[in-house]
Amino acid sequence: MPIRLEEPELRRSPWGLKWRASVWFITLVVGLGITTDLIIYSVVIPVLPFHLQGLGYSGVSALVGYMLFAYSGGLVISTPPIAWVSERYNSRKGPLMMGLLALVGSQVMLMEAPTYWVMVVARVLQGVSSSVVWVVGLALLCDATPERFVGRQIGIAMSGLSFGLLIGPPVGGFLYDRVGWRGSCMFGIIITLIDLVGRLLLIERKEALLWGFDPVAEIQASAASPEEEAINSPAAVRAVVPNDPSVRVPSVPAQTEPTPPIPLSSLAVIGKLARSSRALTALLDTLIYGQVHCSQEPALPLHMQRLWGYNSHKVGLVYVAAVVPTVISSPLSGWWADHKGTEWITFLALAFAAPWWAMVTVEAHVALFIMSFALENFFTASVIAPVTAELAAVGRSLEGVGYAHIYGAFNLAYGVGSSVGPLIGGQIFAHAVNGWLVLNLVAVALIMVAIVLSFVYIGERPLVSRLVTRVQLPERDNSLIKDQERRQRSQLVEGEI
Repeated sequence: MPIRLEEPELRRSPWGLKWRASVWFITLVVGLGITTDLIIYSVVIPVLPFHLQGLGYSGVSALVGYMLFAYSGGLVISTPPIAWVSERYNSRKGPLMMGLLALVGSQVMLMEAPTYWVMVVARVLQGVSSSVVWVVGLALLCDATPERFVGRQIGIAMSGLSFGLLIGPPVGGFLYDRVGWRGSCMFGIIITLIDLVGRLLLIERKEALLWGFDPVAEIQASAASPEEEAINSPAAVRAVVPNDPSVRVPSVPAQTEPTPPIPLSSLAVIGKLARSSRALTALLDTLIYGQVHCSQEPALPLHMQRLWGYNSHKVGLVYVAAVVPTVISSPLSGWWADHKGTEWITFLALAFAAPWWAMVTVEAHVALFIMSFALENFFTASVIAPVTAELAAVGRSLEGVGYAHIYGAFNLAYGVGSSVGPLIGGQIFAHAVNGWLVLNLVAVALIMVAIVLSFVYIGERPLVSRLVTRVQLPERDNSLIKDQERRQRSQLVEGEI
């Protein structure tokens, strides 16, 4: 008597499975997390100097630099364990939620801090929660994105950098003028609660696969060209395979969850990355970006107050004018990285950014300063999307190295740069004779280093190798022509003989 197999119990799939696990929704959630992180980071930048002055502190630019250093220090310290836990246990959503809880607590502590050292501790906790967004959030996005769209989706998510800087400083300055210190902090808490909704709704790819839905296959199918659809269609397969019962057409394998790589220790991951010149260059570019970008932050409000008498509200408005162009620069550079490679856009973004870092030192009309500041931010922000796409490409070629490892290294490099940047910038501005000029010239020198390294090492075909190939090709062509002429002459001589 044959054994009757019982049908497995059918379970109802989660509500909104397809859009909650889709690449576009995850991109939106990760972008919102980056936006929230940058709002929390920047909402106090235009008001911290004035708040510390109101509390009776002196040497404000240096103190602000130390607070920004504390934020990045927390980010650096927490990045390795967060990356290890996320990759070891293949979990993304859990760490994202825990990071959000830490962010809420740190904002309440900052809002009610009675002394400077309590404010520093609160900024350290904010840095810890920030590392979760950058490490786990970007890894979550890469899990659900096909390789050929990684640059585009990361570029879109990285727009959160611009939106955060666009919203944070002006709103923080406005609320500080109208409501006071607590008003600026409460705004950050409200944004965090909105971010909480997105993180609760998202569904990881590994969970979606259990319900028979693969977001990677979904976006690949929606983006397939008519030619690709025609080739992969069942009719095309039947046309290629003979109409013979003995010939079996292989069925298309169902999408299954990829086998996780063998977990590596932190030292093993560092060793693999250290042997890749592409990875080291991308990480060094990230470090330089963090250093130069954050070096201006403790000095900019005081610089504009000294030259034009600007208060916190007007400084926030200058940030708006400067950051608006960067909203399109990150998606645009990410799209370019997908279609043309990371080498060109990285090199050009850095090359066009350097002159404007020098132009912001010109003490002329405020309109010239705002224009230079805007172009400086536009081109500098264009570096991040191709650099993160470059790291994702390198990570896919290294066995046992996951996305959390890669973006943990990225976050570590950015954290080191963003911690050193405001510390150096604040000290230079406070003690140098012309501090604003000196700190920006230091930034220009570092960008020039990044330009040279990117020209030599970034991309599958770095620009220097392309240049060498173009120089060698004419020489090879000339040598081939000479060899052909030599053979023809020898044939003529033999014919005469």
